[in-house]
Amino acid sequence: MKDKETIFSGMRPTGRMHIGHYFGALKNWVELQEKYHCIFGITDWHALTTSFEDTTQLEDNIMEMAADWLAVGIDPEKCILILQSWVPEHAELHLLFSMITPVGWLERNPVLKEQLQDMGLKEAVGYGHLGYPVLMASDILIYKATKVPVGEDQVPHIELTREIARRFNYLYGEVFPEPQALLTEVPRILGIDGRKMSKSLNNYVGLSEPPEEVRRKILSMFTDPEKIRLSDPGHPEQCNVFSFHRLLANPRLLDIEKDCRGGKWGCVSCKEELSELMIDYLEKIVPYREKYRGKKHLVKEILWEGSKKARQLAQATLEEAKGAMKLNYDGFKS
Repeated sequence: MKDKETIFSGMRPTGRMHIGHYFGALKNWVELQEKYHCIFGITDWHALTTSFEDTTQLEDNIMEMAADWLAVGIDPEKCILILQSWVPEHAELHLLFSMITPVGWLERNPVLKEQLQDMGLKEAVGYGHLGYPVLMASDILIYKATKVPVGEDQVPHIELTREIARRFNYLYGEVFPEPQALLTEVPRILGIDGRKMSKSLNNYVGLSEPPEEVRRKILSMFTDPEKIRLSDPGHPEQCNVFSFHRLLANPRLLDIEKDCRGGKWGCVSCKEELSELMIDYLEKIVPYREKYRGKKHLVKEILWEGSKKARQLAQATLEEAKGAMKLNYDGFKS
C-alpha cells in the first residue's frame, strides 16, 4: 500500500447505522478502500465532547457501529479499522498540537458555533468540546493522511488541520503533510417525518432493521400534504416518499412521477412500492450482515487487530514529531 495515498476518516459511535449514514459516508468508504490506503476510526473520545454525562451505552454503540461497517463491505483485509482510544498516540499528539494551537483559531470555528446554537449551549462549552478540532487534526496527521473524505460542512475542520500542520512544520521542521479535503456529495436525506434523519428523533430507517420494521416505518411516512385523494394531482418534488424512490434509483421513477402528477397513483401504493424497494436495497448493500450479526467477539477482534496495526504507524509518526520538537531527550538514555 506504500504507493497509495493515505485516507483517514472516522465517526462518533452512536450505535446502529441508518440509511443516511450509508449514503453520507459508508457507500463512499467502500469505494475508497479500493483506491487508497484507508484507516477508518470509531472515535469514542470525540463522543465524550458532548455526551460525557452518560457513557453506559458507549461500548454497545461501538460494537453495533463496527458491525454495520463490516456488514456493508468495509473490509479489514483492504483497510485498517480502529477504535480511537485503543491507539493512545492520538491523545499524545493531540496534547502536543494543543500547545501550538491559538485559542482564537478554535473560537472562530464555524462548526462549533453552529453546534452551540443547535444544542443551546451558548457559552457553556467544555474544554474538550472547544478543542475537538485539535484532536481531529491528530487523528488525521498521526497517519500522515493526505486526503480526508468530508462533506462541505466539515471543510473548516480540514482547513484547521492544515493550519496546525503548517504551524508545526514552521516551528520544528517538515513532519506533517497538509491534507486535502476529499469532497463527497452527500444527498439531502430526510427522516420518515420530513425532518433531518436522526436516531435521536427516531425517524430513521436502519441498515440492519428487519423487513417488517422497514415496512412499518415506510408506511408511516409523510407524503404530499396537497394530495388527499388518489385523483388529486400530486407534487413529487415536495414529497419525501418520492425523494426516496429517486435516492434508491427506482427504475419506475418516471412512471411514478407521471402517474402521481396525473392523479393516477395513490400515496399508499407509492409507500408500499417504496417499502419493498427499500427492503431489497438493504439486502444488497448489507451483504455481510449475517457474518457479523451478534458476533461481538469477532467484531472486537477486528478492531483490536486493526488498532495494533495503526499503533505501529502512529508510534513512528509520534516519535518523528517528538524528535523534531527535541522531546526525545536522547541524552537521558544510557
